[in-house]
Amino acid sequence: MATLSNKKVVIHTEEGYEKVELTSPKDALEAAGATVHVVSPKSGKIKAWDKTNWGIVINVDKQLSDVSPDDYDALVLPGGVLNPDKLRQNKEAVAFVSAFLDEGKPVAAICHGPQMLIETGMIGGRTLTSYPSLKTDIENARAHWIDQEVVVDHGLVTSRRPADLEAFNKKMIEEISEGVHA
Repeated sequence: MATLSNKKVVIHTEEGYEKVELTSPKDALEAAGATVHVVSPKSGKIKAWDKTNWGIVINVDKQLSDVSPDDYDALVLPGGVLNPDKLRQNKEAVAFVSAFLDEGKPVAAICHGPQMLIETGMIGGRTLTSYPSLKTDIENARAHWIDQEVVVDHGLVTSRRPADLEAFNKKMIEEISEGVHA
């Protein structure tokens, strides 16, 4: 497995993230040696959504207003229906994600996380996957949607659902270890 000991990765999230879609990638990144920060527009603590009800509460490491994309080598966008819906309405959050795409830094998004990618207006011509209900939105953003457990397109890693996390984590780590993609 690739080592990420010299990499800083941001998990950009809000209240209502899908618990396992944050904790599994975070654990995998840390096991690979990366420094991982949970960043949110909110400070303090944020709640997960866990299948049918509120789940764990985690600490926000840094507030979005206190960080820059320049501080990080890669970005992870967990899903959950509530989380990306809140983030995509925040102009600062959208600009933060856009900067990673613009600079070719690795970006990994799972389940409903690609809603943030759609909101940037920067996925036209790319190939990705997501939770199936986003297929039409992704195609309307002029991207190509395919139904696979993990899709990689020049440093952009996407997966459909929690069942895909093993493949998602593996490809995410691989792309982050490669660095910036032209």
